[in-house]
Formats: sequence, C-alpha cells, structure tokens
Amino acid sequence: MECRCHAGGVLEALTGTGLAASAGLNAYIPLLVLGGLARLTDLVELPAGWQWLSNGWVMAILAVLLAIEVVADKVPVVDHINDLLQTVVRPTSGGLVFSAGANAETVTVTDPGDFFTSHQLIPLVAGVLIALGVHIAKAAVRPVVNVTTAGVGAPVASTVEDAGSAVMSVVAILLPVLVLVLLVAAAWAFFRLWRRRRRRRTPVPPVPQAVPPPVPPPHDSSASPTHH
Repeated sequence: MECRCHAGGVLEALTGTGLAASAGLNAYIPLLVLGGLARLTDLVELPAGWQWLSNGWVMAILAVLLAIEVVADKVPVVDHINDLLQTVVRPTSGGLVFSAGANAETVTVTDPGDFFTSHQLIPLVAGVLIALGVHIAKAAVRPVVNVTTAGVGAPVASTVEDAGSAVMSVVAILLPVLVLVLLVAAAWAFFRLWRRRRRRRTPVPPVPQAVPPPVPPPHDSSASPTHH
C-alpha cells in the first residue's frame, strides 16, 4: 500500500507539473483541456473545489480569452506587450491547474493521495513557480526569434508554443510519465535559443589593421648638386 501511494503521489506531481508548465506557455489552454475533459469525457473527475472549471460559462470565457491570446501572441511588438501582461496571468493559471490536476482522478491516478489535499498551498505555490519559470524563458526567447527573423518567425514560434501547451496538457493527464521527457526537450530548445541571444549581444572586438610601412618622401632632383 505504501508503494502504491508513493507512486500515486509521483504521478499526481507529474500531472500538476505538466499542466503548470503548459500554463507558462499559454494560460488558457490547460484550463480548457482540464475543464473540457472533465465536462465531456470520463477521463478526468475534478475534485469538489474545482468543479467550476467544467462549467459552460467558464469555458466560454476561457475560449474568448484564448482567442485573444492566440492573435496577440503572433504579432511582433504586440507579443512583447502581451508577455508583460501575462506575467501575472500565466503563473496564476499554473497554480490553479496544478492544484486541480494533482487532486483530480484521471485515467492514470484513480485514487489521489491526501498529501496535496492536506497541504493546499503546496500545489498552488509549486504551480505558480513552475509556470512563472516557463513564462520567463518564453518571454526571453521570443525577442531572439523576432530579431533574427525580422518578425516573420513570431507567428511560427507562437504556434509551436500553443501546440506544445496543448500536447503537454493532454500528456500530463493521460500519460504523466512522459512529462519529464517533454520538459527536458523544451529546456534544451530554450537553452539553445538563449545562447544564440547571448552571442548576438556579445560585441565582436575590431580586427586590428596592419600598419603600412612609412613611405619615404619623394626625391627632389632640383635639390641635388649640378655637375658640369
């Protein structure tokens, strides 16, 4: 029984971590995925305190906010302003989805342990910190993409991030053991882009020019003595 509870706690933590990381990329996708699966399928059963996520009106509002986010995040300059505004929204969403997902009954966690339910602040704070970290990485990398592609790469990068958020949300619920693999892959990609940004910011020292040898003054024939 102790081993089973321990394994269940790990899966709960992975589910919450995956959902919170997803919120760091897009605040509304994991909320909609969690609420939609709970409302339309038997794959997720939300705990009593989080049933509101599957409410039709709540999901409609989240869908509208998601549409605004999807458009704003694909326009250069506007995406930077959007990232500033989302500095509060994405960590908040991360705390919500970590708390709801870690305490929900899913296809992989049929009997959530009482660790998270007895320490309500732990999943909330963990979700906020995870989503904030992912959000900071995303906001730091996006200017690199915009500058290196003259803004053309903004919609491509945003689409990849949205797709990654959706995939991470579904994987966190249905197959949480893969969450660590996806997080490592994402961290590697962000690190490579961050290093590219560092290289672009590092000034290149000027190449010293070879000093040409001094040119002797021209010979003045008039100054030379005349021989008769």
